[in-house]
Amino acid sequence: MFTSIIVAENLTIGTAMMCTAVSLVLGILIAGAYMLCEKNYSKNYIITLALLPALVEVVIFLVNGNLGTGVAIMGAFSLVRFRSMPGNAKEIAGVFFSMVVGLATGMGYLTFAGLITIVIGLVLNILSRCGFGKRKNGDMDLRITIPEHIDYVDVFDEVFARYTKSNELIRVKTTNMGSMYELFYKVNLIDEKKQKEFIDDLRVRNGNLNISLARAESKSDEL
Repeated sequence: MFTSIIVAENLTIGTAMMCTAVSLVLGILIAGAYMLCEKNYSKNYIITLALLPALVEVVIFLVNGNLGTGVAIMGAFSLVRFRSMPGNAKEIAGVFFSMVVGLATGMGYLTFAGLITIVIGLVLNILSRCGFGKRKNGDMDLRITIPEHIDYVDVFDEVFARYTKSNELIRVKTTNMGSMYELFYKVNLIDEKKQKEFIDDLRVRNGNLNISLARAESKSDEL
């Protein structure tokens, strides 16, 4: 079932056209699978995913066991890598996905290439839709501005005890030529529907200066 259609490294025009056609079809399927599980994508990236299996397949044809050619192509790929912008983890996974399929079709394993495209595409969409790996905590970033004469150590303890499950002072810095302080907290609210009441109670204690409350930033997913 998983046998190569390329016999004894003798590549014919018919075999090459068949491999290229399968590569293009599978590349389009990979691009479609990525669009289903990721809403923030660019047209150029999707086109790259669609064409990459065919391009890698042609590279495999050209190398064809030639060590010198392989080293030269590896150097060319390295230059492309260093001229590229960094991407997030899912984008890198999509590129590797396309490259693996291109390697399989370039070696003539068309059935195997089709199988891994279907299986990995399905798994990718299932994991993306079921919330696998999603953070379950409700941490929020709180920034409070206070005048310099207020002792910030325990001034908000009563409010935090009433509205938060946990709270931690992360950072303190001066602002407005040293006449004010900015306090940065990590808080976990007991009831997120009471954000307005929480902020209003804080305003009473900070002299009605600026307060911001936002969902905690997720860790960078760049590779």
